[in-house]
Amino acid sequence: MQGLVLVNSYEVAFWNDCTDTGGEERKHFVYALLMGITFDLEGGSVIDIGGGPVSMLLKCRNRGDCVVADPLIGEFPGWVRERYRENLIEPWRIRGEDVDVTGFDEAWIYNVLQHVDDPEQVCANARRAADLVRIFEWIDIPAYDGHPHELTQGSLDEWLGGNGMTVTLAEDGCFGRAFYGVFG
Repeated sequence: MQGLVLVNSYEVAFWNDCTDTGGEERKHFVYALLMGITFDLEGGSVIDIGGGPVSMLLKCRNRGDCVVADPLIGEFPGWVRERYRENLIEPWRIRGEDVDVTGFDEAWIYNVLQHVDDPEQVCANARRAADLVRIFEWIDIPAYDGHPHELTQGSLDEWLGGNGMTVTLAEDGCFGRAFYGVFG
């Protein structure tokens, strides 16, 4: 529990009042391209695990049942939750480790696993929650405050039951080595 408290404190400070999100939202377009997200969900249902205050679901049209599952939902200003609800996206205050649902078409995980207590459990829960898992994660970065895990391609491939791809990025605020893929 101590790790989660430190990570949550780090993340709450990072997002502050949730009004200066442009830098993170620009990164979403890089993530989405690599994850194969077109922003037209064609009625599909998605659970965005760790979507924070500016889930990529807000950029999508033709959404089916959609959820943003994030333990900090209750820490963000109330207007963040209301914006989700107004856009027919259900905000759930829950850790990725505690997601215990099935029946979604897709689960999305992007820039999340460094911030959780048990990244392997989050991957297992995503695989159980949806038919397809789309993922983008930074890899090969030593752990530090707010990021208690060093993720690797090998560990992510193992946890997701397949083979992802890697890329080195230097664009739109995305700098470093990343892992991405679609797992079914």
